[in-house]
Amino acid sequence: MQAVKKAGLTRRERMNIVKGLLFISPWAIGFIAFVLFPLVYSLVISLFRYSGMQTPVWLGLQNYQRMFTDPLVGTSTFNTFFYTILAVPIGLVVALLLAIAMNRPVREAPLYRTLLYLPSLVPAFTIAFIFIVLVNPQFGIVSQFLGLFGVPATNYLGDPTSAKWVIIMLAQLGAGNAALIFLAGMNGIPTTLYDAARIDGASKLQCFFRITLPLLSPTILFNLITAISGGLQVFTPAYIMTNGGPNNGTLFYMFYLYRNAFSYAQLGYASALAVALFLVGMVLSVVLYTVAQRFVNYEVGA
Repeated sequence: MQAVKKAGLTRRERMNIVKGLLFISPWAIGFIAFVLFPLVYSLVISLFRYSGMQTPVWLGLQNYQRMFTDPLVGTSTFNTFFYTILAVPIGLVVALLLAIAMNRPVREAPLYRTLLYLPSLVPAFTIAFIFIVLVNPQFGIVSQFLGLFGVPATNYLGDPTSAKWVIIMLAQLGAGNAALIFLAGMNGIPTTLYDAARIDGASKLQCFFRITLPLLSPTILFNLITAISGGLQVFTPAYIMTNGGPNNGTLFYMFYLYRNAFSYAQLGYASALAVALFLVGMVLSVVLYTVAQRFVNYEVGA
């Protein structure tokens, strides 16, 4: 408050600042309690051997050194990046196609938008249970459908590679959220640009690649960063559908972190894994954002 007074503000301006601080206080309290404090606490605990029940024992950087010799860290990291590298671009393409479908000028468009977005509202654990039934080799719809083409019944969740692909396909049911963001971006593009392009003889495909995609680049960047963040934290499908198996084929990084924290009671090591994941996510976001600045159009006339 002393700084405010020294700035020479009027009484009304000071009251407005106080009111503003009061309005944002719920968010600020929530941020400190549920984001900042857990982050700092995890950083501190990562330097100890701590089970949650006993007195913490100082280890220094030993938990971080252990990560480089733990083979399951390498396995879980590979599985996570395998999932992210495949699920993210597929998800962006699916979301963009859904947005194009939602943007069609038809009378039933609101109904279509609702139906396409509904899967995004279903909890992840519910979709995981549904997928277990769908890919069941005995009575699952997927096996029965493929059987019409002579494909033998296969236990897709029993093979490390196919289990990862099942989880990648499951992730596409959540594309409706990104599709709505794409739809909002499309609606923000001036229609006059398309009118001018059609007058010049441009086809719909040319309009899409020369107008829609370039002007959607900020939206694509936003969806890409959020999708990568979600991909690095994939957990629920593997926890419910495969429990990390078979043969650690779906042991994702967050699942291994969870096991260390709540199954093995190694909170210090789990916190070190969490800090490492946070740093990797931050670095990837900064690199991606920096590189993408060359390709992102923030101005319509750019």
